[in-house]
Amino acid sequence: MFSLYVLGMSRPDARPGRGAPENRTPDRFNLPLREADGDWLDEREAQDGARPPLRTTVTVEHAKTIIAYNRSPDIGFDRSINAYRGCEHGCIYCFARPTHAYHDLSPGLDFETRLFAKPDAARLLRAELGKRGYQVRPIAIGTNTDPYQPIEARWRITRSVLEVLAETRHPVTITTKSDRVLMDLDLIQAMGRKRLAAVALSVTSLTPEVSRTLEPRAPAARKRLAAVKKLAEAGVPVSVAIAPVVPGITDHELEAIVEAAAEAGAQGVFYLPVRLPYEVAPLFRGWLDEHYPDRAAKVMAIIREMRGGKDNDPNWFTRMQGFGPWAELLRARFDRAVRKHGFDHERTRLRTDLFEPPQGPQLRLL
Repeated sequence: MFSLYVLGMSRPDARPGRGAPENRTPDRFNLPLREADGDWLDEREAQDGARPPLRTTVTVEHAKTIIAYNRSPDIGFDRSINAYRGCEHGCIYCFARPTHAYHDLSPGLDFETRLFAKPDAARLLRAELGKRGYQVRPIAIGTNTDPYQPIEARWRITRSVLEVLAETRHPVTITTKSDRVLMDLDLIQAMGRKRLAAVALSVTSLTPEVSRTLEPRAPAARKRLAAVKKLAEAGVPVSVAIAPVVPGITDHELEAIVEAAAEAGAQGVFYLPVRLPYEVAPLFRGWLDEHYPDRAAKVMAIIREMRGGKDNDPNWFTRMQGFGPWAELLRARFDRAVRKHGFDHERTRLRTDLFEPPQGPQLRLL
């Protein structure tokens, strides 16, 4: 039954190999409805009813700064770098989807096909790290969109950022759901041995049939776990993020993923219940109707139970954990699993005392 729903693709906007079942236009900014762009593919579709594959496009963004700061008390970092906007992985649950609405684009299919790249990231970072009075704290990479999504293989912006951080001995944490992180193992290993780098790989499901619709263009879980093993063997502090846990879809795999993380040599493991902010909620509901119509109502009922009767809880601390009986049961199961496999809750502490401001003629003039 599952495969029939996947192949049927009953929604008119649904595309095989993409995460969002539609290109829903957000209404909170009074944005206009999407229209065909008039290129030859649209003309072909209009003439013969064909469904051409969506093409991924990348637009260069000339940012003025590259380090984003936050004051959220329930996350473990106060600054981050995102080399890209949008993400080709197409994870239906991605809480970053609403950011595309700021660009007059849909958080749906636009988010995973109309991407933005910041090729000036390394230059901007070098300038910001060289400012007088800069206070060193770990920079988080991959907190919004994945730094190792497919376009990184060509653009190599994440690589250029890591080169600056390695040169200045600046601590960094990397979060990804791609084994492409191994492309930069040389830099990450050298930094990790000095306690300047830590990596977290997200593993949401060990079941290929689930992953293909939940996060359709992300590498398979086995590849991510193999990357965990290689990072651990290289001496890099590495953990597994079971993020998000989707009730009624992936929650039954919680213990199995903890066990797989231990077998791969992960130093730590953590989980986050699914969050559905803003436009993510209707997109997620559409995804459930498309792929799990038999349990869609049950899944949303559990999510709302954990979120105080709403699709999403934006409040600090509870937004990351949920509350109520289902959340407590999930927490108890996770705690039992991590004890069984010898994990602790201590996070890797990265060094900040090795930092050396970037050097160069222009910075010396400042």
